[in-house]
Amino acid sequence: MASSAPAIHVAVDLTVLTLREGRLSVLLIRREEDPHRGAWALPGGFIAVGEDLEDAAYRVLADEASLGSGAVHLEQVRTFGAPGRDPRGHVVSVSFMALGADLPDPQRGDDVADARWWALGDLAAVPLAFDHAAVLECSLERARSKLEYTTLAITFLPAEFTISQLRGVYESVWGANLDAGNFHRKATRTEGFLVELDRHAPTTGGRPARLYRAGPGTSLVPPLLRVGDGEAGGR
Repeated sequence: MASSAPAIHVAVDLTVLTLREGRLSVLLIRREEDPHRGAWALPGGFIAVGEDLEDAAYRVLADEASLGSGAVHLEQVRTFGAPGRDPRGHVVSVSFMALGADLPDPQRGDDVADARWWALGDLAAVPLAFDHAAVLECSLERARSKLEYTTLAITFLPAEFTISQLRGVYESVWGANLDAGNFHRKATRTEGFLVELDRHAPTTGGRPARLYRAGPGTSLVPPLLRVGDGEAGGR
């Protein structure tokens, strides 16, 4: 006689990142129900029967963050399935990261007590529910790494931007100060990364900054490597 299938549930958890006032920030929700009632957590939810993983992630974005599918870059990061990670039972969570430019204040969903953006630097004293601290760190490392060899940094920017704004993305995500001249040279010489425009950003005093938009490339060759505080690496 065949044994019944084990009771294992599948969920999605989302690390939603944006820049707010130049600081890398993550969206957190305050849980309204047990377990971990009142604790801060990443947005997430169980997958419905017959629902695709990515569809579930976009549903959570809409329900708990009021963000549509066109507002973010979404990608799957890792699966977390350690027994005991959720006191309700054996829950396997598929984590996604969602990146966007100047994302709006969230409108909390029906099952959320509060929702807000938190600057990463302010989270040291904020314990997260479940294993969400590990889920967050995993997504952060994915974002940091992908900025080295892909054009993902542009996801954080408006359609037209300055090199200074682009450098600010790298500095915020990497947590390092980069040499302005070295970064400008490497970014503008990387084939397919940027398209220089024939106009400048509004001046606030001093020399006006040239505007750029995303180029056709998706990879950075050579990569912009994290080699330490003070410079952006590369060959």
